[in-house]
Amino acid sequence: MLELAGIIILGILAQWVAWKFKIPAILPLILIGLLVGPIAAEFLSEDRTKWIEPIWNGEEGLFPGESLFYFVSLAISIILFEGGLTLKMSEIKNVGPVITKLISLGSLVTFFGAGIAAHYIFNLSWEISFLFSGLIIVTGPTVITPILRNIPLKKDVSAVLKWEGILIDPIGALVAVLVFEFISVDAGGEFTKTALIEFGKIVLFGATFGFTFAHAMNFIINKKWVPHYLLNVFALAAVLGVFVLSDAFAHESGLLAVVVMGMVLGNSKSAYLKELLYFKESLSVLLISILFILLAANINFSELLLIYNWKTAALFASVVFLIRPLGVFLSTIGSKLKLKEKLFISWVGPRGIVAAGIASLFGLKLASKGVPGAEYITPLVFVIVLGTVLLNATTARLFAKLVGVFLKQSNGILIIGASKVSRLIGHYLVSNGRHVVLIDSNQNNINKAKELGLEALNTNIYSDNLLDDIELNDVGYLMALTGNTDINKYAISKFSKQFGENGSFRLVSSEEMRDETKSPLEGLFSHTDDYNTLSDVTRSFPSIQEIEIIDKAHLDDLIKITNEDKDIVPLFIKDDEGELHIIPSNNTEIQDVEEGYALVYLGKPLDVEHVETV
Repeated sequence: MLELAGIIILGILAQWVAWKFKIPAILPLILIGLLVGPIAAEFLSEDRTKWIEPIWNGEEGLFPGESLFYFVSLAISIILFEGGLTLKMSEIKNVGPVITKLISLGSLVTFFGAGIAAHYIFNLSWEISFLFSGLIIVTGPTVITPILRNIPLKKDVSAVLKWEGILIDPIGALVAVLVFEFISVDAGGEFTKTALIEFGKIVLFGATFGFTFAHAMNFIINKKWVPHYLLNVFALAAVLGVFVLSDAFAHESGLLAVVVMGMVLGNSKSAYLKELLYFKESLSVLLISILFILLAANINFSELLLIYNWKTAALFASVVFLIRPLGVFLSTIGSKLKLKEKLFISWVGPRGIVAAGIASLFGLKLASKGVPGAEYITPLVFVIVLGTVLLNATTARLFAKLVGVFLKQSNGILIIGASKVSRLIGHYLVSNGRHVVLIDSNQNNINKAKELGLEALNTNIYSDNLLDDIELNDVGYLMALTGNTDINKYAISKFSKQFGENGSFRLVSSEEMRDETKSPLEGLFSHTDDYNTLSDVTRSFPSIQEIEIIDKAHLDDLIKITNEDKDIVPLFIKDDEGELHIIPSNNTEIQDVEEGYALVYLGKPLDVEHVETV
């Protein structure tokens, strides 16, 4: 009982450490597992036993006999199901040719390149070599996000790395599962006609069960035959049921079935999917925390000594410095990415949770069957995972500066709220060359923003998901434009450090508007205009105007007019180079104004001749 409680406590502690220091959770999890497992047995324990022993002599321990296989299999099935849920076919079409090539051509380069390297460097069989290469195809968002979260990058570079990690996770898992199943049908022998038939059965039953039960589950939930409070646990039971049932009909087909099931459900556009994903994410955190401490602890010191030689360094160098860049450069031929951007994408390719988890499962299973070389799978994949995560976590920021993709100034703008006011302002900013992202919990507002070609996210600002969005790394300005003052204030307090390094602003409230002494430091646009005023002006005059400024006195006259005329709201100052500067509500602080500048405002067109004579 002490060991089991210890795993959970240490796992959650590792997750907290990862969050606190902004590193991938897999790093502290595996290090803790190695510490309480093989390192403790070899150096820290007087009786040379592990502090946490998943299997002792194959019979005793936390998971005696075959039970560790069963637990790992079920845990991996849930993790892979969640990965399948995130794979949207529409996104593959929309993410652009570079990402499409990375998850297809790039995966093929990794698969064949790493397989050939493993075969000739370690003299492993072709089957084991290609199982290894299939396992290290995946990068994964859980390791990419913490590494890139605090590196200001051009949006295109962040997007490529993010979507590669999301889309390649289930694809890489599918490749690894298929290779493993091909080996399993006739492990250690010749691949006869019977073995190929068995492999065909695995693919057939896995795909059929996954596809059929995904539609059945979707039908049952949409018909509301399951009460809302049982929805998440019903989905969990369904995933485990499909995994076990498929395995019963065709041994080793369960993992394929749950990946297919997740992919089908993820593309069904059902209303319950978002809630299901939240539940699966929470469950995955717990399972991953337990799983990787267990798997790392289960490694024996003798297995670590197997790879304690120059061959491991040669294989690691081949994967990181040769195969990854080759895949990236081939995939980006003809793209608009610059050489320095290709170099950075080549450098950042950390392997993650799916690779380590499936490697341990497959390594255990094949080693128990006596497949030659299977004992190398788990330690080799763990070396690639730990090595790439450590390398990228410690050098990605420095390398970004070295090759010149590190943004010295973050000029992107995050707008809280996607109402008509926000959409109008966002559209103007985008047309003037600024990267703008709108967020709102109202899906209708998000849809309207996307129809205008704006980048918009349907998210709740009270969740932490936004902080993990690496595509916002170039955002340095924050504008809270909702009609709720409390939400605007919360957005400033929560996100100003990460997204408002160059300026955080919010609309003044009606109370603040009535009392000039309460003018907030972060007030936006005008002290005489709140959300209601902006909405009224937008309904009457839904356009943004520009009027040239002669000098500071001329600007003061214009500002005076906007304060008196409720059909005009000042927004930005546009300098002679076309750069936009946000006007604060305390606009008397605006000093640097020259001829050639322009006042950008929302509302009715001004009579230029009248303005010049004021």
